[in-house]
Amino acid sequence: MTPPIAADEASMAESIKRLLAAQGNSSDALTFSDLYSKFSSKIAPGSIKNKWSVLYMLKVISEDRKNHKVRSDSRTSNGIFASAVSGGLPALFGSERNYNSRVLRDREKLEKGWSDGVTIDNSRVLRNQGNLEKNWSDGFGIDSSRVLSGRGAVEKGWSGGVLMVSKDPENIRDIAYREFANLLKEENEVSEEVLVRDVLYACQGIDGKFVKFDKNVDGYVLPDTVRVPRATKIMVRKLCELGWLFRKVKGYISESMDRFPAEDVGTVGQGFCAALQDELSEYYNLLTVLEAQSMNPIPLVSESASSGNYLSLRRLSVWFSEPMVKMRLMALLVDSCKVLRGGAMAGAIHMHAQHGDPLVHDFMKRLLHRVCSPLFEMVRSWVLEGELEDIFGEFFILAQPVKAESLWREGYRLHSGMLPSFIPQSLAERILRTGKSINFLRVCCEDRGWADAATESAAAAGTTTTRGALGYGETNALESLVTEAAKRIDKHLMDVLYKQYKFKEHCLAIKRYLLLGQGDFVQYLMDTVGPELSEPANTISSFKLAGLLESAIRSSNAQYDDPDILDRLRVKMMAHNTGDQGWDVFSLDYDARVPLNTVFTESVMAQYLKIFNFLWKLRRVEHALNGAWKQMKPNAFTCHHFSISCNMQLGCSYFLTSRRCQVLWDDMNHFVTNLQYYIMFEVLEVSWSTFLKEMEAAEDLDDLLAAHETYLDSIVEKSLLGERSRTLYKNLFVLFDLILQFRSHADRLYEGIFELQAKTVEACRDKGKSRLHPNDKTSKPGSWVTEGRKALTQRAIEFLRNMELDLDAISKEYSSLLEGFISQLPLQQHIDLKFLLFRLDFSEFYSRMHPNT
Repeated sequence: MTPPIAADEASMAESIKRLLAAQGNSSDALTFSDLYSKFSSKIAPGSIKNKWSVLYMLKVISEDRKNHKVRSDSRTSNGIFASAVSGGLPALFGSERNYNSRVLRDREKLEKGWSDGVTIDNSRVLRNQGNLEKNWSDGFGIDSSRVLSGRGAVEKGWSGGVLMVSKDPENIRDIAYREFANLLKEENEVSEEVLVRDVLYACQGIDGKFVKFDKNVDGYVLPDTVRVPRATKIMVRKLCELGWLFRKVKGYISESMDRFPAEDVGTVGQGFCAALQDELSEYYNLLTVLEAQSMNPIPLVSESASSGNYLSLRRLSVWFSEPMVKMRLMALLVDSCKVLRGGAMAGAIHMHAQHGDPLVHDFMKRLLHRVCSPLFEMVRSWVLEGELEDIFGEFFILAQPVKAESLWREGYRLHSGMLPSFIPQSLAERILRTGKSINFLRVCCEDRGWADAATESAAAAGTTTTRGALGYGETNALESLVTEAAKRIDKHLMDVLYKQYKFKEHCLAIKRYLLLGQGDFVQYLMDTVGPELSEPANTISSFKLAGLLESAIRSSNAQYDDPDILDRLRVKMMAHNTGDQGWDVFSLDYDARVPLNTVFTESVMAQYLKIFNFLWKLRRVEHALNGAWKQMKPNAFTCHHFSISCNMQLGCSYFLTSRRCQVLWDDMNHFVTNLQYYIMFEVLEVSWSTFLKEMEAAEDLDDLLAAHETYLDSIVEKSLLGERSRTLYKNLFVLFDLILQFRSHADRLYEGIFELQAKTVEACRDKGKSRLHPNDKTSKPGSWVTEGRKALTQRAIEFLRNMELDLDAISKEYSSLLEGFISQLPLQQHIDLKFLLFRLDFSEFYSRMHPNT
């Protein structure tokens, strides 16, 4: 007796109790419950090891009495059989009164020619009636007299007592079952055993004798020419769905393994195929067991309760319930991943793992562990070793060959299409930055200290550096490893930049020289290279300017700076056009070598150059105004002396013109001084102070790059060099050109005045000589001396009048440009420009002149 159910003592006892209660023997159920309680509690330990087997044996004996041909020797007064088992276990059958009534009903039906609503042939009725008269039913002899007397009592309506007989013989039902089986054989052209074997073949992707794959239907079908019931065809079609799914999964595996080149599959795809193949191996094992069971014949309906291991279509549907779920899921994954690979494939499979069914969840977790193993190994190798072992392009980090200075910004980037959905975007960016830091230290900084930091990170995260330490479902462990590695490696990188490569010192040097923060150096440089830069640009030698730069360095406090910093400072001549002066093409450059050129890239240095040109132009304008003042100051006394000693009219003209020039200079100087103060202090110094704070707070190179970019953008925007201030920038440079034009007019004015003063003094000296020598021809009326003084005076007055007109024109143009510039300042979005407006219009002079601006 091989039980087809799991061994469970309590469940078996409960089953027996429910069976007794269902038969209406509630007292027997209570008696059994009491006996079972004594049986399970009073037996000494060790005497019976497997109580479940005892209960199962008693139940089988009770149900299978007819096979053992055990006669009932004793009957109780109420018609219940005595227990055939010692110990008082009640029989599991009902009273003989029930069986007696069944016998009578069956016999009455036989007499009428009906059995359970089915017309029975008379010969069959006679045979069954003869069997009853012979007192045989399942091997039990029955007393015919008692059966007849019982029948008579029932017919007479006798109700006193219950007639005791054996179990009603089931010969009639057996015969009906046999006829039903014969009828099925006549209706079915193919036996169920053959269909079961064909279904098993179909589930292995093989055509059977009758069940074959139809390309038009795209599935395994039973041809219409085969005569079987419609219900059987439907069941075969449903069962063969497993074969269709198996065919799809197996085809994908074969196609992937045979695909060439291997880049089309990749390691993740290979892991996916291997996981599917493992699942199919378990499926093959199941089919092996089922094929062994399919060799056993299917018993008749009457024998099904006591039959052994056999396989029918209905049983096959039960066996296929779990494999069908798995195979459907695998086929769905195959369809989803057919055109995917790498991280995209892992992400697509992960989306199907979010399922509430424990069977599906466990299956997907087991599958994803195999699929994601290559990806997690790539992550481990990247964050701890900086190695990108992505042969087939499956990783979510892409590498491309670049120069050392572009390694950080362009060497590596995230490939969002390959990023699995179970790795957050923030974690992926940290993974990217950690590996970039290792490669930056290795390639650009030539440092090997990152290896110790990586080892400490793995130890702190509790993750070994061996392969397979991380896997799917261990996102917390992965995040912990990445966090520890990023923290230590980034800290080491910042220490290398600050201490070994002196990043802060180089930033300060750029501020002092390229942003003209070193005042004495800038003054010496402008004084030294000024005469040279006044020449045409195509005649200036870069080597000579480099020598002048060296002289400016040695003449200022710049000589005490680090020699490595001074060695990086260079002269750069920009591209120039015909007619450009040296002032227009001269600039300073700073040689930021590896690894500093990661921060000071070509684009960044271009922005520094743009700022330098603006500041250099501003300093040039300031230098020009200072030069004009140096000529104005001594001429103030000369004008007063000249107007008294020589010619009053000429002196007044000279005084008015000089006064006009000084007033215009004062307006221009006010504008340039306040603009320079705003740029040098409220822009450069404030931005530098903020940059220093952000530099100290930077935890990695990305933070440092962002801080430097913010610092540079702040200078550009506040200095009116941004895109939003393009109009102001153009107007400002027009003002600068006008101020330089004023300087040239002032120089011409005072050069002319110096020449007139010299000639006037000479004429006055000649006049004194003529008084001492009255007989001299030159002293006569109409001589060249008299006429020369008048002409000289007339020429001087005309020159001063022309200069005054030119200065008036410059003054009007300057006033118009300045008013337009100030009127546009309130329209700018940057708040710091309000400080510039306040400094330029502190007395509200321009606001009162133009109240609408």
